[in-house]
Amino acid sequence: MGPVLAGFLQLLALIGALALAYIPLGNYMARVYSSDKHWRVEKWIYKGIGANPDTEMRWTAYLRGVLAFSAVSVLFLYLLQRLQGILPGSLNFSSVNPAQSFNTAVSFVTNTNWQSYYGEQTMGHVVQTAGLAVQNFVSAAVGIAVAVALVRGFARSRTGELGNFWADLVRGTIRILVPGAAIAAIILVACGAIQNFSGIHEVGQFMGGSQQWNGGAVASQEAIKEFGTNGGGYFNANSAHPFESPTPFTNLFEIFLLLVIPFSLTRTFGVMVGSVKQGYAILATMATIWVGFVALMMWTEFAHHGPALQAAGGAMEGKEVRFGVGSSSIFAVSTTLTSTGAVDSFHSSFTGLGGGITILGMQLGEIAPGGTGSGLYGMLIMAVIAVFIAGLMVGRTPEYLGKKIGTREIKLAACYILITPALVLIFTAVSMALPTPPNSMLNSGAHGFSEVLYAFSSAANNNGSAFAGLNANTDWYNTMTGLAMLLGRFLPMVFVLALAGSLGEQKPVPATAGTLRTEKPLFTGLLVGAILIITGLTYFPALALGPLAEGLAS
Repeated sequence: MGPVLAGFLQLLALIGALALAYIPLGNYMARVYSSDKHWRVEKWIYKGIGANPDTEMRWTAYLRGVLAFSAVSVLFLYLLQRLQGILPGSLNFSSVNPAQSFNTAVSFVTNTNWQSYYGEQTMGHVVQTAGLAVQNFVSAAVGIAVAVALVRGFARSRTGELGNFWADLVRGTIRILVPGAAIAAIILVACGAIQNFSGIHEVGQFMGGSQQWNGGAVASQEAIKEFGTNGGGYFNANSAHPFESPTPFTNLFEIFLLLVIPFSLTRTFGVMVGSVKQGYAILATMATIWVGFVALMMWTEFAHHGPALQAAGGAMEGKEVRFGVGSSSIFAVSTTLTSTGAVDSFHSSFTGLGGGITILGMQLGEIAPGGTGSGLYGMLIMAVIAVFIAGLMVGRTPEYLGKKIGTREIKLAACYILITPALVLIFTAVSMALPTPPNSMLNSGAHGFSEVLYAFSSAANNNGSAFAGLNANTDWYNTMTGLAMLLGRFLPMVFVLALAGSLGEQKPVPATAGTLRTEKPLFTGLLVGAILIITGLTYFPALALGPLAEGLAS
């Protein structure tokens, strides 16, 4: 079997698995967030934190809950790292320095999981399990909660109440993420991923010196890392490491994990607004972009330019021979079109155009299918923009799901789509203009610029993957990427929740002959076009300086 056919068959198998999970998981999540009953363990948690889960919140109160919980989480994780040197189970690792502790705390709380450190040489068992793994669960639950709040804004009328943040947070964690990750961890352990609390072992000699590896609760963290679209690896090599992903099957299974919740949330959306066809329209948009990007990536990486690539069957540099070009291409596209950031290959070693595809995937806003929650609310914002554009074309006040898109709504949507590009481009420009930050670049020219552009695209879009050529463990990059992650996570949430509150207060408008049918293929095409055109106009100059220049020169 040739590598191209193998990659195609893996893609078909992945699509089939996602299709099988779509309806049951989507319906289950809709029931979770629509139920008025509380599990016993949830009641214990509510009592412990002093929250009343039955109290409805307006968008401002919901936002305060998101920000307060996240601020406490950042402080806790920061202190845990700073105190690592005196904690048990630290594997004799010292405390993490302040700049890196800040960066890592922000990274995991914002669901970015950007890592400027070697996991197996920096973090002990306590920080990994009690700190990073916990945030893998709750940061993902925060994203889903905000998405559900926006869906309620579309589904409800004449009320600004969007549900209860604490109830949504706890339910998402206890009822969805914990059981799903537990099942995934068992499968990974059965397939060879490690799960222990062992210390550091010397495993042999390597070029005259000893080679050492430490164990850890790897499978359990790997499971939620993918299932919650987090991405932070227990080891520096991330999912390319055989302890995290031992076989081609586990590699494909991890791709399934990182895609299944974001895609299935479109079903949840359709069920909660009372029209599954609307969910299918959003799903079709996400799937069209995802499949298109996978096809482009495979084409660029399988293209045979020169005898070395012909002999290898594709651009194998930086890719695991266990996975090959096809599976690595699917993983690279899936991880950058979601907010996952996990890698099974080094994106810096992709072809120039292939590296550009990974950057563009993040710059789209990670909405195809996006992260846990963030992908859905990002796509719904783009849907609002699309119906507004359609309204301008026909001279009619735009409507979406029976809600008028007026001045307030379009301003909030516009602020949402502008904030992340502003962060990416400003931080990249400043880093290239100052004399010291460029010293962190491994390469010069177009590829070196791509390293910096990738870093801030990853940070501001809460992705977390890196181009593997930039030394980000400096005070400048630890601080600047930390700020980009904070602003890129929470400023958009402000606009999302404000929009949800505004929509929820409206009275539904009955559909007429002039209403745009947003469940039809025509709208899907309009939405895909709006996403690509808006992103292309925003980022094209920067992409032309980096990956496009490199790709056309090679």
